[in-house]
Amino acid sequence: MTKEEFGHISDGIRRDLIALARRFLRATRGPDEAEDIVQEALLALWELSEKGYPIHSEKALAIKITKNICISRYRKRRIETVSIQDDSISGGFSAEERTEAADNTRIKKAVYGELNKSEAKLITMKAENGLTLDEIAKETGRPKQSIKVTISNARRKMREQMKKL
Repeated sequence: MTKEEFGHISDGIRRDLIALARRFLRATRGPDEAEDIVQEALLALWELSEKGYPIHSEKALAIKITKNICISRYRKRRIETVSIQDDSISGGFSAEERTEAADNTRIKKAVYGELNKSEAKLITMKAENGLTLDEIAKETGRPKQSIKVTISNARRKMREQMKKL
């Protein structure tokens, strides 16, 4: 195939190839990228004809090459841009915050799992709810000294469990 023949062929199929590339891109990229894809496809078609590749239908081969280039660019763009760093997971939490919360919950279950019901209840009232010893005593009906001892024992057990983890 001579350069003139190739020029006539490429002029005849260029519009179809650009339309095809634009449909594949679906407005995610500008028309300049469609032109680049078509240029790359026509260059590949030219190189194949120069190497003596048997071409039965230039238009069909050009369409096939254009589709393959579009798919290849889509895959590359997809691989390069997928990042969870700034992603927001339902509820407005980032992936890092969600993972950290899950880790805290898992550790909390492991640590609180070693406590009996009374210790878990009192340590929750003190640490998580922020109640004072007087408020805890009033709510539970237990003496302050008993609450102190129970919370102290619970904290000791929790430290030991944390060392194991």
